[in-house]
Amino acid sequence: MNTQNKIQVSEEESRALAEASRETEWKNPSFMKELFLGNFRFDLIHPYPERTEWRPEFTEFFDKLTSFLRDTWDPVEVDASGEYNMEHVAQLAEMGAFGMKIPTEYGGLGFDQLEYAQVMELLGCHDGNLTALLSAHQSIGVPQPLKLFGSDALKQQYLPRCASGEISAFALTEPEVGSDPARLTTSVRLSEDGEHFLLNGTKLWCTNGTLAKLLVVMAKHQETGKISAFVVETDWAGVSIDHRCHFMGLKALANAVITFADVKIPVGNLIGKEGRGLKIALTTLNDGRLSIPNTCVGIGKGCLTVVREWASTRTQWGVPVGKHESLAHKISDMASVTFAMESIVKLTSYLSNNKKLDLRLESAACKEWNTWQAWEIVDDAMQIRGGRGYETEVSLKARGEEPWPCERIMRDSRINKIFEGSSEIMHLLMAREAVDKHLSVAGAMVDPKSTVADKLKALPSIALFYAWWYPTRWLNSLTAFYFGYGRWGKHLRFIHRSAAKLARESFHGMLLFREKLERRQVFLFRLVDVVNELFAMTASIARAIALEKRGASEAAQAADLADAFCLKSRRVVKQRFAELWSNDDLAKVALSSQVLKGDHVWMEAMPERLNTFRK
Repeated sequence: MNTQNKIQVSEEESRALAEASRETEWKNPSFMKELFLGNFRFDLIHPYPERTEWRPEFTEFFDKLTSFLRDTWDPVEVDASGEYNMEHVAQLAEMGAFGMKIPTEYGGLGFDQLEYAQVMELLGCHDGNLTALLSAHQSIGVPQPLKLFGSDALKQQYLPRCASGEISAFALTEPEVGSDPARLTTSVRLSEDGEHFLLNGTKLWCTNGTLAKLLVVMAKHQETGKISAFVVETDWAGVSIDHRCHFMGLKALANAVITFADVKIPVGNLIGKEGRGLKIALTTLNDGRLSIPNTCVGIGKGCLTVVREWASTRTQWGVPVGKHESLAHKISDMASVTFAMESIVKLTSYLSNNKKLDLRLESAACKEWNTWQAWEIVDDAMQIRGGRGYETEVSLKARGEEPWPCERIMRDSRINKIFEGSSEIMHLLMAREAVDKHLSVAGAMVDPKSTVADKLKALPSIALFYAWWYPTRWLNSLTAFYFGYGRWGKHLRFIHRSAAKLARESFHGMLLFREKLERRQVFLFRLVDVVNELFAMTASIARAIALEKRGASEAAQAADLADAFCLKSRRVVKQRFAELWSNDDLAKVALSSQVLKGDHVWMEAMPERLNTFRK
């Protein structure tokens, strides 16, 4: 039976579930966590960890895949047909592309996160459809949660199948449930003999769903209301692929609506412990989120190639278009931001291998910041190419021009700001951590459920903590000495002082807004924007220093890119700080309420037969 009933859940219940699903412990240091607290821990990422040599088995695969993409996998054909060539998919499976992150003992290639990152970057500059197919399978599909949480039996049963090319998908979203899992309707109940769970419900937007043999399904136990994760095989009785979804871009994306009707799941197919489903999902996504920001680096590099070749040869008013100041600014930003995107995500990918740092915030920052910046780069590449950017590569080729794929890349890359946690959700996730320390110390003062007695009781300990903490956030600004860093000293001092200011401003926000702070999302988002910029600046500087110290041939050029990025980023940080207290946030919320109530419906007036937006 198909469960389609909407579940009514209060805001408080939704928040409680989200809070319970958070990883509250910080067992290892976090660079960005320290930034939120006003501490600039440059030592956590400097010296920048580089890998200058690659394992022979990785190099062999990478070269083979590069040749395959160049000679066999045609992204224009995939886009035009809206289908994957399954013979080519089989070739990918044969070379091990579906088992890149699966350990060798289960038939995979056993790549680490940095090696996988290199592959994702390569795919990013070639075809978004193929990127989605491979990354959804390995980053959020069956392999990753089983590696992290699966029993030995589940690993033995399913990881070899995944490595051999049996495609997998992740099923969390539902028609009425996006980022609010408290309202999940897909359910399981234990069978009378205790040997199976019976699964019922519908899942939406399952990437790879129409091709998948295996699924990770999130479902709520009817008896307890807890959410668990299960491995489900799509050829089991009761599993049906109801619809293939089609989108603006990624025309071949095998995205499905999947319904489960009394599907029997063996009890051993529970991943991890009962009720740990959301924590499993969030932990899986922490690593999985590095796929998309690595592909964004490939997109940035591809767009830079297009723009460099076009803007240096296309002449307007007697000079190449790239010589005009307005376009020169765009090109400068594209180059320096691409360097910064690569710096943060390669850093995070590298650090994820040794597990010495807690990287949940860094992973979220890579996802949010790189997808936003990559979209800006794609948009600028389109603008610089002009009409030829808007024209399809098929049309360009047909009339004898270079078929640069700006139009296809724009369609395919827009989803990156939504996939695997939208930009808004990433902001919310990081904003929660921005105020975590304040909530642990002064939660009674901002908790709407706290009584006057609760607040009075907590006041002495709160006053004691902030009597020490707040003055030190000012003193931190006075201890920013970076004399031994040459041209980077001014930028490092700026980051150091900005981190201290960030901590003070978050405290000021808590004092001013108190229990309403959680409603001031844009205020919190600006704090997140600041810390993202500071992270990108630090990673870029650390990388430039590392290249210089090892005498890399590109060291001087990298230093120019990092310096240009830091100058740009400093302006962003200053603007976000200013906007914290000088804004029209409440006026915009008020106007939005008017629009939602229908006060401005007169603005929508159009001849009814011409307004195709009306139902």
